[in-house]
Amino acid sequence: MMDSEEIVAKLNWFYSLELNQVNLYMAQSKQVEDLYISKVLERASYIEQQHVDNIAAQIKKMGSTPTHLGDIISPILGKTGGNIASLFGVVPLLKVDILLEQKAMSDYKDFISQVEQDSELWSLLWSNLIDEDLHTSWFSSKVQELECRMQKEKER
Repeated sequence: MMDSEEIVAKLNWFYSLELNQVNLYMAQSKQVEDLYISKVLERASYIEQQHVDNIAAQIKKMGSTPTHLGDIISPILGKTGGNIASLFGVVPLLKVDILLEQKAMSDYKDFISQVEQDSELWSLLWSNLIDEDLHTSWFSSKVQELECRMQKEKER
């Protein structure tokens, strides 16, 4: 069982991770030429911002404040990562996003198993986990579609 300080520390980890994803997806959305993919990344950024806001509220409810280091570093890393990933094309970009989402899902599952006694926090974490899973599924499906299309073009 985690104590209050450990929970806040873990929430700050997720706060920073989600802030990174907000800026990553927004930067990517501005770099991708395909309008539909751009809009999906923009929407993913919006959903990640909801996660940031909900986690910040939970941290404040526990009598603490969200990490200031995360407020500074995560947006820079996210934007930079988004711009760099965009240079390699859409498929590699989405594969990077899948890896990040899988890491987030793994961390959420681990945290969920440690906070079952707090039903409000438990529900928040489950909600975020499901969103991350939906992002991963969409990104994976789009990668498969694009790779199939590229393979067909090569065969012509």
